[in-house]
Amino acid sequence: MYYVNHEQIELRLQFIPILSDACRHLSEQWRAADAGQRLLLQFAQERTLHLTIEAVTDVGSLLIDAFMMRDASSYEDIIEILQGEGVFGPETGAVLRRLVQLRKPLVQDYAAYPRERLHPLITELPGAIADFAAAVPIFIRKEMV
Repeated sequence: MYYVNHEQIELRLQFIPILSDACRHLSEQWRAADAGQRLLLQFAQERTLHLTIEAVTDVGSLLIDAFMMRDASSYEDIIEILQGEGVFGPETGAVLRRLVQLRKPLVQDYAAYPRERLHPLITELPGAIADFAAAVPIFIRKEMV
């Protein structure tokens, strides 16, 4: 029998719509922002991307542990394992893979992170993370049978 930490998974999945909304607001405001507003939007974008990475990889790690999947060696590996186990499809996997590749630049190379434009993932993430959030409970129910 598997031990699935439903509480922690659900807590993080409930945060996904907030992240989607943040992406949408950033995208809308970016176009209308003047130079004075742009700096705050740049930092908001980085934090939104970082929180999305953490939410997705936290859920992924909880699933990997719960269903005794192979150990992940990196953030990208978490996405590969989940896609390989059928949690989500290749389209969602491609977006999430690009997302987690941003973790090192956002967390370690932040001083050199390019801030002059809206990151393309900001417009792609709402759909991909909504798909992810919908797929996780389906996968859990399927595996618990």
